[in-house]
Amino acid sequence: MITLKQFTFNPYQENTYVLYDETGECVIIDPGMYDGSEQNILASWIKETKLKPVLLLNTHCHLDHVFGNKFVFDTWGLKPQFHKGELYILQAVPGYAPQMGLNYELSPEPEVFLEETGTVTFGNSELELIFAPGHSPAHLCFYAKEDGFIVGGDVLFYTSIGRTDLPGGNHQQLIDNIREKLFILPDKVEVFPGHGHLTTIGYEKRNNPFLK
Repeated sequence: MITLKQFTFNPYQENTYVLYDETGECVIIDPGMYDGSEQNILASWIKETKLKPVLLLNTHCHLDHVFGNKFVFDTWGLKPQFHKGELYILQAVPGYAPQMGLNYELSPEPEVFLEETGTVTFGNSELELIFAPGHSPAHLCFYAKEDGFIVGGDVLFYTSIGRTDLPGGNHQQLIDNIREKLFILPDKVEVFPGHGHLTTIGYEKRNNPFLK
């Protein structure tokens, strides 16, 4: 059984997730830690909970979701894994972060890229890959089917959707992917988004104004 821990970090109030199971192995998804105090919050919690990080996953590579990639690499030796279509998004971050007045520690690049479909595993657990671009060019969601939740990044929010005005964004593609990839999941599946609070597939099917 997967347990999920959520942290909210950085000026963009981005949700960073740690998923772990009874083996003590854990996955860090979208580490958004921006400064030393936020890095300490995550590292101290992982140490106190006696977890062993074994995977670093990025749903996509906008700066607010990768601020902490280098810290995770320096601390636990993990390079990020994401779809190769996000690599140029990651490589663009050093060019624009300073213009926004933001400090950015250069993320390592992956040795392993994730595919559009398939699974990633840790401990006794498995996450299914769901390819849902639109907010970004090669966005992945991570679906814990047996545990009934999805870590959705910036695809679907509580009564909202990811913005599509950034490089690589495509509004119609995002809408189509939500309808065809996420709305086919059971209504009770919980959606843990990249910003804001959790929702469910069923609630969004009934109430999301962007998908009427």
